[in-house]
Amino acid sequence: MDTKRLIVFVVLSFAILFGWQHYFAPKPTAAQQAAQQAGAAPAAAGTVAAPAADAAGKLDRGSLIKVSTDLVSAEIDTMGGDLRRLSLKKHGDHDDPKAPFVLFQESGEHVYVAQTGLMSQGMPNLPTHRTLFVAKSGDAVLQDGQDSVSVRLEAPEVNGLKVAKIYTFKRGSYLIDVKYELVNAGQAPIQLSAYYRLLRDGKDPKGTGGHFGASTFTGPAFYTTEHKFQKVAFKEIDKDKAEYAKQPKDGWVAMLQHYFATAWLLSPKDGADVCAKNACRFEVKGVGDGLYSAGAIVDMPALAAGATTTLDVPLFAGPQETHQLESAAPGLELVKDYGMFKVIAQPMFWLLAKIHLLVGNWGWAIVCFTLLIKLALYPLAVTQYRSMAKMKKLAPRMQRLKEQYGDDRMKFQQAVMDMYKQEKANPLSGCLPVLVQMPIFIGLYWMLLAAVELRQAPWILWINDLSVADPYYVLPVLMAVSMWVQTLFNPPSADPMQDKMMKIMPLVFSVMFLFFPAGLVLYYVVNNVFSIAQQWYITRKIDQEDAAKAAA
Repeated sequence: MDTKRLIVFVVLSFAILFGWQHYFAPKPTAAQQAAQQAGAAPAAAGTVAAPAADAAGKLDRGSLIKVSTDLVSAEIDTMGGDLRRLSLKKHGDHDDPKAPFVLFQESGEHVYVAQTGLMSQGMPNLPTHRTLFVAKSGDAVLQDGQDSVSVRLEAPEVNGLKVAKIYTFKRGSYLIDVKYELVNAGQAPIQLSAYYRLLRDGKDPKGTGGHFGASTFTGPAFYTTEHKFQKVAFKEIDKDKAEYAKQPKDGWVAMLQHYFATAWLLSPKDGADVCAKNACRFEVKGVGDGLYSAGAIVDMPALAAGATTTLDVPLFAGPQETHQLESAAPGLELVKDYGMFKVIAQPMFWLLAKIHLLVGNWGWAIVCFTLLIKLALYPLAVTQYRSMAKMKKLAPRMQRLKEQYGDDRMKFQQAVMDMYKQEKANPLSGCLPVLVQMPIFIGLYWMLLAAVELRQAPWILWINDLSVADPYYVLPVLMAVSMWVQTLFNPPSADPMQDKMMKIMPLVFSVMFLFFPAGLVLYYVVNNVFSIAQQWYITRKIDQEDAAKAAA
């Protein structure tokens, strides 16, 4: 095998890989319309199960309280105190980048809301997501100079139990504090449980298809320090095969989709661990009409007569930005799905993010990232181009050997190997840089697929989104041209078929890269341009060395 055959092998491998992902690999399916109640975890002894959710499109409604901060616009319904709508101001819609991305909503086409409520045996009228609360404040807007803004809701008193639910939105954060204030004004202690759930349909949102057939996950996920990160597909819930930690000592429960996540945090990074003083349970189930519920139940100690207590469980709802995830809760950064190549993609993103802090543009960060990679691989490039130069000098002899042995492939190959041994030439020495580029390519691909930071991130001119394909195909064309220029430096092959393959490689690659993210194609265009410059410089230096030896 020589370098050219290796390149052909690499191209065919990529074609098979992405072809398999596109046509044959299993993808997350939309939820079946008839979901099963049997998917719910059994309630612990002495506790009650969370009430069933409302059917799709039939969520009871009260009045809406609107909240606006620097990052989000929210709508809280007094019916249940649900968070019914959440728009992200810094992230554009999939179809209209100028409009804010809507994460939570309750429209007929898509249902995705956050709900909470209280439960207790023998007290069926406790405030739940079906209870009409009274708003003690109107619409709230985060003003200049304010760090946070709150909305307070109060439920009708039940058997002397007074319940208030307070939402607090913070500047520069997608973390929403959700707190219950509980006052037992009755004559007897009350045993309470609180449930926190994310209710949504099983539809894949727009923009989850990835690129060239790669799919992203949509569905519930759980995390505990004991059981680590667990994802549950909607189809597993339908089949009553959902597996996850049901009795957590800490952690969080989330709903994931491409680029965005929501999570109830039992163990926030800068807050109290709810499960340290209370018994916690995770629960995921289908609730009918194509809806699914993923959440946590917190069983609190008995609230004595005349006593007051609070219960805080923050909600993260926003983009999967690494710094936001890491600052919200331990392990939450795991929702950022780098696929099976995480060990490569995650460090690459870390480096790219550091460069971005310096240059302020993700496109230029990719250019600088490519330069650093080229500098790091320069010693390998010298080895490769020296090998290519030697092979180029041996090309005439190889052609004479081919003419000498004709169709006798065995004798021809043996003669070629003897020539390599005599001239101390190793055709495989030029393959290592190509092999090194393979994990970089795959890692960069999955990094671009996972990084919401590059979603709708502009570079220059017509490139307004580095995470999708170049709309005018300029970068793929430039890549084809740069690859063609590189072939001019390659030594001719004794095999005419290989020469033909090498000539069509730029066209094959350019067609493949029509569908790849612009950021990935930008990396390869810059990589090719600097490779051409490196090859010209190293080849010129080798020619000067040879001329000096000849003159000596």
